[in-house]
Amino acid sequence: MDFNIFIDGDQGTTGLDLQNRLRGGEFRIRTLPANLRKDAAARRAALNESDIAILCLPDAAARDAVSMIENPSVRVIDASSAHRTSPGWVYGLPELDAQQGERIASALRVTNPGCYPTAAVALLRPLTDAGLLPADYPLVIHAVSGYSGQGRAGVEAYEAGVGAGAHSLKVYGLALEHKHVPEIETYAGLTERPIFVPAYGSYRQGIVLTIGLHARMLAAGVSGARIHECLMERYRDAAHVRVMPMSSAAPMTELDPQVHNGSNDMSLGVAWNERTGQIVLSAVLDNLGKGAAGAAVQNLRLMTGALLPVM
Repeated sequence: MDFNIFIDGDQGTTGLDLQNRLRGGEFRIRTLPANLRKDAAARRAALNESDIAILCLPDAAARDAVSMIENPSVRVIDASSAHRTSPGWVYGLPELDAQQGERIASALRVTNPGCYPTAAVALLRPLTDAGLLPADYPLVIHAVSGYSGQGRAGVEAYEAGVGAGAHSLKVYGLALEHKHVPEIETYAGLTERPIFVPAYGSYRQGIVLTIGLHARMLAAGVSGARIHECLMERYRDAAHVRVMPMSSAAPMTELDPQVHNGSNDMSLGVAWNERTGQIVLSAVLDNLGKGAAGAAVQNLRLMTGALLPVM
């Protein structure tokens, strides 16, 4: 396909992984040489000469890049969090609902979801849409990501410190102002702000996210089995989302956050203890895959017609 794709910010963790995923494919990929990466004139020219610009930048730099675009035909995929809840931007989670793939395919501006929100929204949105989860439920969301979630500088700092005090687990976001929370609230269909407690583990990549629910706080008749059925129905035809089986004979007892590393896939699960009335929703994905570069490639293929919209 004759599309000119410019990657702005090609040396960060997302940018590097994106290039690996696109190498040898059907797109013409352009990046700037090292001496021009921060040259405003070179960036402006590359942005305006592209068919699709993919921004793998910090938020402020992503906003700056968008302001440089004067060519009205240039389309953008922003992998930063700068535009996740901005008017005029289409949320780049094709599995959000049955029409989202088509919205992405025709969009001028697409904002890639965050890695943690991809998991949380995929679990919660089908339940709020179906009325199984009250929009004002007091949610507490826990997640652990590989240390690559800190970005290239964080990876280098962590790997330089291995054996010399590098953390085995680091919980953060305890000011309860994490930038992903408004995104989760908006796209999960919530009316109350969830508590979100993220952490970094001592492995490079992969996320496991869990959300606990109490059946007594849900509508009458809503059980773990009903929630699992809802997720199964929602993602029945999704190419990159798998709902794990739920069986009382072989219940899910553990999760490996690295199981989807290197892919654009995500697994969702429901654990249910009928005796206690407690339910745990879970998601596993690669923070550099479905949580970043993999999602950008999925959206790129939708925008160029290389992949039909799928749920």
